[in-house]
This record gives sequence, structure tokens and C-alpha cells, in this order.
Amino acid sequence: MSFGAIIIGDEILSGKRADRHFVRLAELLAVRGLRLSWVEYLGDERARIAATLRRSLAAGDVVFSFGGIGNTPDDQTRQAAAEALGVELVLHADAEREIRARFGDQISDVRLLLGTFPRGVEIIPNPFNRIPGFRVRDHHFVPGFPQMAHPMVEWALDTFYSDRFHHQPSVEKAFLLTGANSYESALLDLMEEVVADFPSLRLFSLPSMSDDGQRRHLELGVEGEQALVDQAMDRIRQEVERRGISWQWRPS
Repeated sequence: MSFGAIIIGDEILSGKRADRHFVRLAELLAVRGLRLSWVEYLGDERARIAATLRRSLAAGDVVFSFGGIGNTPDDQTRQAAAEALGVELVLHADAEREIRARFGDQISDVRLLLGTFPRGVEIIPNPFNRIPGFRVRDHHFVPGFPQMAHPMVEWALDTFYSDRFHHQPSVEKAFLLTGANSYESALLDLMEEVVADFPSLRLFSLPSMSDDGQRRHLELGVEGEQALVDQAMDRIRQEVERRGISWQWRPS
């Protein structure tokens, strides 16, 4: 099962607001031994959101969707989710209770629109102001406001996916390579060998460049189960030494 994110909002795509969800979601997953596999940024366009949701629902991923579940005309996520699921929007009974408890005598039909969700979903409680999100088929829809969304994501992770936490403890190790032959294209054959011989590991190569465009070093490493990581790193070390490439361990 892969974890993905859909981050929605014209204001993010236009640059009016900076996204704060991607980094935080990656952090929330990492401390639980999980990894974010993909992220998509979308504007408030119902057809495009619906198409994306149809694809992700079919894939069976765990998805966190941020933004667009309000009641203003530019909020299209609830409608797009209903379209992708092939159901109508209805006032959710649990959402209505939360919203009525939040607003009391100031409740209105407009405010109750905040609890109008695709038929058949469950709500996600909102500890900030009691205006809930919703979830269906491992898709979790939360507001765009980080102070609301991030506690709701934590709740969903701890409630529904705790059995997956730290299921495969992993470590990450890397070398910083320097010298004439320390560029990626010169090491492609080595990388391909490591990937073929250690398929359960994640290999990464990250070139580093100074502000003036000068190449500084290549960070080459792997992530995964401790014993296999050690074997792969030993393989890499032996080969880069054979090729006359200088190396040092990347600081933790």
C-alpha cells in the first residue's frame, strides 16, 4: 500500500500561498516508519480533481487530500469526490451534529453545507473547530488550513494504519563522492548493479553544485533493511575505490 497526497488550491498554484502540507505529511509518515510515494498539486477545477480521484481510488492507495472542502464557490473537492465515487452529496448526520455543536444558535443552512459530503463516507473529526472532514476507501479529505488538517491526518494515521507503523525498520547510509569520475553518468553501471542485486533497497544519487555552478560532490547511498544496506554500501565502497574515486561517509 502506497501513501499519496493531493494538495488542492488555486492560491497555491498561483504562488499566493506556500504549500505547508507536503513537508509536514512526509514528517508525520516518517516518524511512523512510513513513506510518501507521490504528491499531486491541483487547482480548484472539479473535472480535473474528479479525474485524479478516480485514478487514485482505482489504485488502492492511501491518499490525503488537502483543501477545497469548504462551502464557497471556489471549493470543489466535495463535489469532485462525489462525482468520482458516482454518488450524490448529502448532509452527513455525524457532520451535522458536529457543526450544530460548533455554532449553536448561530447555525444556518449555509453552515450546514460544510457537512454535505458524498453519500456513504465517514467523518474525520476536527479538533480545532469541529468542522469535520471525511474519508472513504482509504482517501482522507481535510481542510486546507494546516492547523486543522495536520491533527486530522495524525488522527487518521493512528486510527486506521497503526498496524503498518515501523513494519520494516529501515536505515539510510550514503557516501559523498568526489573526483574526476564521481559524476552520475560514470557510475550508472554500478547503480544498476546495486539495484539489480538489492531489489528491496532504495538507491538514490544526489549531485551537489555550488552557487557558481561548480560540481561539489555526488551523494550516493541506499535505504532499507540494515544488513542489506551494509552489504550494498560495502559493494559501492569497493567499486569506487577501484575506480580511484575519493569517498567519505555522509554526516548523519
